[in-house]
Amino acid sequence: MSQSYELSGLTARLDRLCYHHGGASLPADRPHAFVYYITIRNASASTVTLLGRKWVVEQVDGERLVIEGDKIVGETPRLTPGEEFSYNSFHVTGVDATVHGSFHGIDEAGRKVHVKLPPFEMAIPRENRDAAVNPCGE
Repeated sequence: MSQSYELSGLTARLDRLCYHHGGASLPADRPHAFVYYITIRNASASTVTLLGRKWVVEQVDGERLVIEGDKIVGETPRLTPGEEFSYNSFHVTGVDATVHGSFHGIDEAGRKVHVKLPPFEMAIPRENRDAAVNPCGE
């Protein structure tokens, strides 16, 4: 199996993180939803096709969730030099958590590449644990 390398110039960033509490669609034991907006930018000299992702969610209660799979929100974006891909998704939880992860794919020569997403916190607002809040203003 060939090794993946971190492609210089390929970056991933968290653009925005929104918190929502409660609602009929959220499970009673995980009433806190975090919607995250991410951009992956290709500032390298190579064309890259993103094939999947791996997230590690470390919860304060000690549980560690590993979420990985093919595609990114159902897509395999092809990024030429200078292009970017933005998307949003969500995670529901019952406790605070730290998230880190990476995206993997191949470059135009067929070599396996990856880019790491810097860790971010999903911290439930203390003053609003039992009230509906929406700090993103949506």
